[in-house]
Amino acid sequence: MTKVDIISGFLGAGKTTFIKELIEKVFDGEKVVLIENEFGEIGIDSRFMQNSGVEVTEMNSGCICCTLVGDFARSLKQVVDEFHPDRVIIEPSGVGKLSDVANAVQEMKDTAEVEINSRITVVDGKKARLHIKNFGEFFNNQIENATTIVISRTQMMKEDKLKECVDLLREHNQDATIITTPWDQLSGKMILDAVEHGHDLEKELIAEHCHEEEHHHDHDHEHDHDHHHHEHDHDHDHDHHHHHHDHDHDHDHHDHGHEGHHHADEVFDSWGIETIHKFNRAELEDTLKILSMTRDFGTVLRAKGIVEGEDGQWMEFDMVPEETEIRNCQPDYTGRICVIGTGLKTEDLDQVFGK
Repeated sequence: MTKVDIISGFLGAGKTTFIKELIEKVFDGEKVVLIENEFGEIGIDSRFMQNSGVEVTEMNSGCICCTLVGDFARSLKQVVDEFHPDRVIIEPSGVGKLSDVANAVQEMKDTAEVEINSRITVVDGKKARLHIKNFGEFFNNQIENATTIVISRTQMMKEDKLKECVDLLREHNQDATIITTPWDQLSGKMILDAVEHGHDLEKELIAEHCHEEEHHHDHDHEHDHDHHHHEHDHDHDHDHHHHHHDHDHDHDHHDHGHEGHHHADEVFDSWGIETIHKFNRAELEDTLKILSMTRDFGTVLRAKGIVEGEDGQWMEFDMVPEETEIRNCQPDYTGRICVIGTGLKTEDLDQVFGK
């Protein structure tokens, strides 16, 4: 199966620049075909179907660039059959609906042996509110159907304006990965992680903590069966709590429907945010020390995050009880923090981290 990445965006949003970043940084070494679809509204007018043609040009990076005119589906199959690419990038016109293009590709899944890998929308951060207001039907469709939203020109935006933009996009799409870090600061791997949802802080923390618990219970065979039974339930509860808290902002983490199945000390709480805030390192160290040494925020078992510092240097941190570590790292696609524990005071965590 050939992977298909659909990259939409309003005229001037910067999607062509982002595509070049992908081809040079992320897909280097792969055989890539870029399809520029001149007609975004797939099948909206039968006249578009009358003259099918594929115009092929060679790009500097070795990527094959095709412009499809007419029967999109038939042309897509023709391109795949002729070039046998590892990956196809589709760039719809600025007037296209992302859902229409995705549906057209999905309909060709078996015939052309293609599968959608990602649906990306590039948004000009400084004009997002204006575009939603003036081009709502088409613009919202691109946002709502994206698996990854890339905000362009963030280096020109103040922190409060960028946060407003992220909040606005979240009103239309709660689940997409949002890239807020300027592209030129990101490695190819980091962009790929963002596009393909390469890692999730909460899942990492749950896995690490459960592994530690499993190691502990290996020395106590009497409780081994109970542990594995509850480990499965933890993952279920955790995903629910995290999703519920992040998107509905409901700070009540007690899932009464499951309390009867667990002892109180076996139920994890989780709290997590994405953030574009630039943190002061000393203040971050103080906050983590409080988390690790006291119960001011509940019983914190693990905390992990990657955030940008005030000096532009990115920091990655890990915290377990009575131990914290902060180290410099490469930029991530946006700042992220996750905390797991029991009896977490999520409103207080919002105050210290959710700036």
